[in-house]
Amino acid sequence: MDSIIFDLDGTMWDSRKEVCIAWNEVLKDFDTVKKEVTIEDMTFTMGMLLIDIGRHLFPELDDETLKKLIDACCHRENEYLTKNGAKLFDKLEYALEKLSEKYKLFIVSNCNDGYIESFLAAHKLGKYFTDTECPGRSGLNKAENNKIIIKRNNLQSPVYVGDTQGDCNSAKEAGIPFVYSRYGFGKDVKGYDYVIDKFEELLDLF
Repeated sequence: MDSIIFDLDGTMWDSRKEVCIAWNEVLKDFDTVKKEVTIEDMTFTMGMLLIDIGRHLFPELDDETLKKLIDACCHRENEYLTKNGAKLFDKLEYALEKLSEKYKLFIVSNCNDGYIESFLAAHKLGKYFTDTECPGRSGLNKAENNKIIIKRNNLQSPVYVGDTQGDCNSAKEAGIPFVYSRYGFGKDVKGYDYVIDKFEELLDLF
């Protein structure tokens, strides 16, 4: 193994509360939306592509209005997270520092452009990661973004660490082993190669 590619939500941090705050600030200005998003909403949609999150949360909106709403929510979300950060999982930076001494580290997440950068900036973690990718930048799904990271960085033997069935499927499609973060948001994930119940357990695994 020469590298580790990480999912973000449910694997390295829990931003549900902060994302709800940011999105609900935006929703107040959209007269066609008569709801607030909840932590339960965010939990259910974690790991989905943004357009699918929008269609699930706001099925009454046409595609044009939905895109405007999602774009506005994502912009505010990035601003809020960059300033305030979110809940990191226990001993995250300690483990990242140790892992980065042996392996190149990467992030591939199903998020908008700027979201990963908000995570890195808020918690000053950018020094541990070599490269990142997301559908908000590439327009591609997680499996294809894993392939981009592998090719762009000439990785020979990476693994992917994530918490959902979608993460597992994307790793398999990219042809790399999957480490299941069982403490995250995904439940009953099938087909994983390794499992951890705390982020720091990666230090024992690798």
